[in-house]
Amino acid sequence: MAVFFKTIPSKIKDMCLIISTFSIFYLLSHPLTPLVPTPTTAVTPPPPTTLHHLSFSIASSHNSYQNRKPYICLWYNPNTTNAVVFLDNSVPDKDSDSSSLPRIIISKDTSRFPYTFPKGLRSAIRVARIVKETVEFYKNDGNIRWFVFGDDDTVFFKENLVNVLRKYDHNKWYYIGSGSESYEQNSQHSFGMAFGGGGFVISRSLGVVLAKVLDSCLMRYPHVYGSDSRIYSCLVELGVHLTYEPGFHQVDVRGNMFGILAAHPLSPLLSLHHFDIIDPIFPGLTKLEAVKHLFKAVKHDPARILQQTVCYDSANSITVSVSWGYAVQVFEGNRLLPDLIQVQKTFNSWRRKENFFSSLHMFNTQDYSKDMCKSPDIFFLEGVIPDENRSYTLYKRKISVNCTRSNKIQDLTNIKVFSRKFDADTEQMIAPRRQCCNILPPYSETMVIALRRCEIDELIAMHP
Repeated sequence: MAVFFKTIPSKIKDMCLIISTFSIFYLLSHPLTPLVPTPTTAVTPPPPTTLHHLSFSIASSHNSYQNRKPYICLWYNPNTTNAVVFLDNSVPDKDSDSSSLPRIIISKDTSRFPYTFPKGLRSAIRVARIVKETVEFYKNDGNIRWFVFGDDDTVFFKENLVNVLRKYDHNKWYYIGSGSESYEQNSQHSFGMAFGGGGFVISRSLGVVLAKVLDSCLMRYPHVYGSDSRIYSCLVELGVHLTYEPGFHQVDVRGNMFGILAAHPLSPLLSLHHFDIIDPIFPGLTKLEAVKHLFKAVKHDPARILQQTVCYDSANSITVSVSWGYAVQVFEGNRLLPDLIQVQKTFNSWRRKENFFSSLHMFNTQDYSKDMCKSPDIFFLEGVIPDENRSYTLYKRKISVNCTRSNKIQDLTNIKVFSRKFDADTEQMIAPRRQCCNILPPYSETMVIALRRCEIDELIAMHP
């Protein structure tokens, strides 16, 4: 019996050897047929975001709507723009039935929600609930990807907003906007909050969830001041943070905002606010006329508007800063680029009684030189000569300094800027680079400047 069990392992080894030998011969004579992968259905990416994928919800009131309608008409187009205006009460039919204005919705009653902020306005609750009412209004419209919110005096630059939103996936939770220009305002409310006057954007996927929980948040935040603070607080509870886009402008300044417009960041201009509070942005025009004048350039090349370009005439020691579609500054001597992209403090602080904190802003500022002869001569936009994919923008001298200037500057009366339409591709949106320019010689009364892309290793500086 013991002998029998001892022979079993040996027989098993022999059987395995025989089986493996036959297997090898079989495989050599019958090569395996390569496996063909099972075809899978290709996932088609969604088409790029267009203006039709955006909805604009505008907070207004029956008291302000009449005066603020012209600002809405600047950017709204009934054929291309999805927009709704939310009012507290109805307005006369002659105002609501205009074909050039968005549809009006009367906000729902908010009397059940508490509001305890001292000397604040209960309308902040109504305006906050516009988010919920917007989602409900578009619940059957699957075409909407992004909800855009602003005030009735918020001027949007729609084409730029579309280009920026193409960077983001609307199926993910995004809360996009910017803060205040005022350090003090951000400190009082939140550095992580999108200010509503500058406008902000919420992706549809986030908006649907926010609409479900917003009312419960309104009950927990009766003590905060504004509608944007309530929306921000609820988004924080959902675990969402602000995606910062510097092209949204709350414009929490007063007076002359030339310095801000002349040194705009490389990001596309997305919105401007508070036109009733600041001075006209062009001299010699009313506030509304001035904004309409800006849109002459916006309509031709929105992606380039306010983009700052700097070039040099080393032979005559002249520095030129172009804020496209707005103004050209001509400086005597060599001005370094890091100095020119700082914001000149031409404006006053948001708080009328200025103190140390109210004088602080969220960008680098420089005071006007006490030596007026170091200030630039300024040429403001006069008009646009478009030609399909290129244009000349014309700038006329408006502000001259009563100082001795070189003949090259003193004789100048007009500046022409030649440019091709700005290529607002994804690369420029994600990793923007400032463009270069050349001053074309010779010039006397009229200077001609050509804008272009910089060479790979080109420096924007005055070279000997």
